[in-house]
Parts: sequence; structure tokens; C-alpha cells
Amino acid sequence: MKEAVFYEVIWDSLVQCRLCPHRCRIADGKSGRCRVRKNVNGRLFTLNYGQITALNIDPIEKKPLYHFYPGSSILSVGTFGCNFRCGFCQNYEISQIAETGEKLLPEDLVKLAQRYKSQEMIGVAYTYSEPVVWYEYIEASAPLIKELGFKTVLVTNGFINKEPLKKILPFIDALNIDLKGITEEYYRDICQGSVTPVLEAIETSKAFGAHVEITTLLVPGLNDAPEQIEELAKFLANLDRDIPLHFSRYFPRYKFNLPPTPVESLIRAREIAGKYLNYVYLGNLPDASNDTFCPHCGALLIRRDYFGVDTPGLSGDTCRQCKNKVKIIL
Repeated sequence: MKEAVFYEVIWDSLVQCRLCPHRCRIADGKSGRCRVRKNVNGRLFTLNYGQITALNIDPIEKKPLYHFYPGSSILSVGTFGCNFRCGFCQNYEISQIAETGEKLLPEDLVKLAQRYKSQEMIGVAYTYSEPVVWYEYIEASAPLIKELGFKTVLVTNGFINKEPLKKILPFIDALNIDLKGITEEYYRDICQGSVTPVLEAIETSKAFGAHVEITTLLVPGLNDAPEQIEELAKFLANLDRDIPLHFSRYFPRYKFNLPPTPVESLIRAREIAGKYLNYVYLGNLPDASNDTFCPHCGALLIRRDYFGVDTPGLSGDTCRQCKNKVKIIL
């Protein structure tokens, strides 16, 4: 165990966690909603520091990040625990159930990254479960990873308070933030959270200058109504029309047995969001066309075949055909 950051003792041995908007009040011997921050004799400890439940080298497109070093690979690590309770969770075995993992301290992660260093591997992604509740480990390891010249990525639900987010952003190059829906009702009933802090995290990350992409899992009948898609797309467009938005297809998982999202729903969502955003992609749909086109002249910039990537229309961050800059990091 390692003592947690962002908490305070509010009375006797009762502590309050200030890492995420739940602001759990935790009695001695108890844990917060995330299951990984525990009160021990009036001090808050994190139980997953240096604990790894998943480790792989993935294509960057799998995060998904389509405009951040396309065609590269990244060392992806995850722990256990989550501050949400999504009934459709795709990684529930580690986010909701697992209570331990293999030991990998920050210095060991650095050595592992060095061992796998190649021209194609750009760095480390904190992913799979929720990295927000792995905060102390990321705070310790991300600066070391950056010192090596690697990039760092968070794949997160964005449910974090502003102070800890701002503290860690200098060490994070890119984020894929799950914007699970656009209504408070959806977040409250399905995720046991709130949408407002997530929207604020997106705004904060963009304002800081980090590369941000968004993923929304479309669950039929719950968050795929046209008016909700339009509201979500408008919010992102007001920040930047060039934010890549990934609509992902839901499949029955964990506690949800609804049928998979109809393909027509994803296509409709892309058409609606495409009125406001320059780049909208479809995930968990192998036959979907996810090529990237220049928003200025329509030229093909990036050709994608599953995770295979070619960049025939790019010269650096410039469209070869019209010579306009595009927001793609190479």
C-alpha cells in the first residue's frame, strides 16, 4: 500500500477522498467506491500502487487514438478498480472484480519501456481499467517515462476533480476520454456518476494543450437518440471541430443483455455528428470505413484497414493536395 494523495481527515479517523467528484467519506477500515482507496487508522491508502492486471503492446488505434502518431504502437498497462459502475463494462473482470495484480513498480515500468523501445513504439498508455484511481502510480511513473523521450497516454472516463487533473496533465501527451453520454440521467442510472465533471475534464485537457479524442459507446435505447447525439457533437464542436469522435458499438457484457447496437444507429450517429465535427469514426464495427479525409479539400489523408495504416495524403501535418494544416500528430 501507498498513502494516497488528495484526501483530508475530516473528523477523528473519518477521511474524505478528493481525487474524484464522488468525494467519498471513508470510515476506518472501509474503502471508497473505487474499491482501491482504503482508510487505515485514519490515513487513506491506495491498494493498487504498482499492481498490474493487464500489459500488452497495442496499436495506438486500439486506444482508440486516430490522430496521434497513426500506425505506431504503445506499451499499454492497466490495474484494477474503477470509480464508475457501468453495467456494460467491457473490462469488468479487472475494473469491478479483481483485487490484486502482478507487481510492477514505476522504475520497472521504465525498464520495460526501454526494453521494448523501437521506432514504432512511442510510449506508455494507462488503460484497460480506470487510470484515475491509479493516480499515485501514474504520478510517479509518467514523469520518468517522459524523461526517456516517450509519450504518455490516458484512456479514461474523465471523472476526476480539476486539481488532480491539472497536476498530472503536464506529464500526459494524449487522452482518449469516454464521454459515455450527454445526460445526467444516463450517467446517474447507468454509470453511477455525473456527466458535468467529465465535460469539465474535456475542457480542461483541451485548454491545457493535450491531444484529446473522445469515445462514446452507443447503447441502444439509452444514449443513441438523435437529439442526444446532436447535443454531444455540439458540445465538442464548441471546443474544437477537429476533436476526433469515436462512436463504438455496444455488445452484451457484464450485467447488460440488450442486443448489440444496430449498425444503422452508428451510421446515423456519424451522419448527425458529422454536421458539427470534422472527424467521426465508428468502433467495434470491422466493416466500417474509418479513413481520414481533409476537412478543407476532401482528399484522403489516412487509409485504415483494421489496424493497418497508410498516410498517402499527408506531408507532416499538412494535406499534400491543398497544403492546409490538419490536426494530426505524426
